[in-house]
Amino acid sequence: MIRVPSVFLIDDQGKKIGNTPTNEALRMAEDAGLDLVEIVPSAKPPVCKIIDWGKYQYQQSKKKQDSGKKKSKVIVKGVRLRPATGENDLNFKLKQVEKFLKKDYRVKVEIILRGREKAFRDASKKKLQEFIDKIETPVKIEQSIQKQFNGWNVLVVPKK
Repeated sequence: MIRVPSVFLIDDQGKKIGNTPTNEALRMAEDAGLDLVEIVPSAKPPVCKIIDWGKYQYQQSKKKQDSGKKKSKVIVKGVRLRPATGENDLNFKLKQVEKFLKKDYRVKVEIILRGREKAFRDASKKKLQEFIDKIETPVKIEQSIQKQFNGWNVLVVPKK
């Protein structure tokens, strides 16, 4: 598929051979049992390398997979409250939030309203704010309190 009369050749050990006629480069690749691959087609003359094409593709796919592993995963934990949640249950949920924040998770705190509770949106928003104020671990509010169709939510992260 290489249509130019000569190429700049690099052999399978990475040694630069230099300007070589294309047919001779193809013969050298066949003798080695490998493929002649155009690496830089825009260069004058194009740079070609003698490599095992299947092995090269496999290494590229492995590099792509490994680059995805290095990215940090963002974990969001959730805690749901209700306007009628008792004091002891609130304390338990508070301990859960503390535990999640110590593990450097983001925490989404939601207050869910059902039926007639939706008439008291302001009171439930205040209750959510009070809950956030009770958190002892220093937190940063990443997403301020937002209105949902069935209540309120807020996203908090540990302060660093």
